[in-house]
Amino acid sequence: MKAGNLKKGADIAAPKGKLGVLIAGIGGAVSTTFIAGVELVRRGLAAPVGSLTQLGTIRLGKRYERRAPMIKDFVSLAALDDLVFGGWDIYEANCFEAALFARVLRRDHLDSIRDFLKEIIPMKAVFDRRFVKNLDGSHVKDAPGLRGKLEALKADISDFKARNGVDRCVLIWCGSTEIHLKPGPIHQSIASLQKAIDENDPGIAPSMLYGLAALESGVAFINGAPNLTIDIPGMIDLADSTGTPIAGKDFKTGQTLMKTILAPGLKTRLLGLEGWYSTNILGNRDGLVLDDAESFKTKEESKLSVLEHILQPQLYPILYKNYYHKVTINYYPPRGDNKEGWDCIDIFGWLGYPMQIKVDFQCRDSILAAPLILDLVLFMDLAQRAGMSGIQEWLSFYFKSPMFKEGLYPEHDLFIQSMKLKNTLRYLMGEEQITHFGLDYYMNDEQ
Repeated sequence: MKAGNLKKGADIAAPKGKLGVLIAGIGGAVSTTFIAGVELVRRGLAAPVGSLTQLGTIRLGKRYERRAPMIKDFVSLAALDDLVFGGWDIYEANCFEAALFARVLRRDHLDSIRDFLKEIIPMKAVFDRRFVKNLDGSHVKDAPGLRGKLEALKADISDFKARNGVDRCVLIWCGSTEIHLKPGPIHQSIASLQKAIDENDPGIAPSMLYGLAALESGVAFINGAPNLTIDIPGMIDLADSTGTPIAGKDFKTGQTLMKTILAPGLKTRLLGLEGWYSTNILGNRDGLVLDDAESFKTKEESKLSVLEHILQPQLYPILYKNYYHKVTINYYPPRGDNKEGWDCIDIFGWLGYPMQIKVDFQCRDSILAAPLILDLVLFMDLAQRAGMSGIQEWLSFYFKSPMFKEGLYPEHDLFIQSMKLKNTLRYLMGEEQITHFGLDYYMNDEQ
């Protein structure tokens, strides 16, 4: 059922049984941090900090009603104990070995769940070095042609379900950023996509095969990278036709998270912008991949689009028409996963007088991304059980470059995104939307 057919107070199927979480790139720093973190929380050894589904509340009704339940008590989300993990990687290391290599989590944390992590062994991945030039894994499928690889992925999904007694699955791309691709004729319809696969067209990236495998298997798909992947008409049509939710793209973590917090504040106070210079240093596998100019181009477009849509220079030309925006990413191996983002923001205020803001965000990329993955998995499963299909724009809160319906524009303001997400949950559960109007408390003697 498309969102257009969704009724307020939707009839949402209960989250019965196990929920499979399939990850493309399961041996990466983000994926292993997510999986290890869920298991640590399940064993009571850590807290799920940063997760809206686990720690967040939602206001219901009027302020004087004082109703603010936990989100996980308000909507029927899958329980953490019901999550089962699996996936693919171009390296054959199990998740314990991969987490040690990533050097994100402390050894004592990893040792406490060693038994669990060692049992998660990646399936062979679909990989094409033309799309990720700075990596070269050996744990890859040798199935013939794109069609053979697609069918092999679909078989993996089916086998995983049967092996683990899983009825429902969510598939999430946590693999590397692929080279920059623009939509072409082959991406415009389901038929043209299928023809391109049969003809081994070079415009079909590996991530697209995972997207197709998920959608053809009725599995919700999340794109955590800035790749084109499912953000093309053929994939969107396929998601609608199979009744499958899709969401993406590019997890909103470090520097872009700060932009979506700071830029709405500048715009709300009508402070002008002369320029915003952003640079990053990081040393993990993501940094190595982005050291290639073509992969960086994909990431750059995702990061640059944020300010344009938040500040709306066409509506505020005096303030934002001619600002200069620069983004760079530098691979620096000693930093590992502990990314550092520097922002120099040149603004102006009353009568055009200049001011500056300096931000030095010393963040941990995988620590910021892990709770986003958890929330997305649980919310996408909720969407599928509610009969929602196609683009889940209400989950824009989690992405740098959120997908949106043709004819609209993306919403990047973090606070508007948060309101959109929570109002969607209220709608699904038959509650009134919160508008923050407020004046009604002071009219007609209403409390």
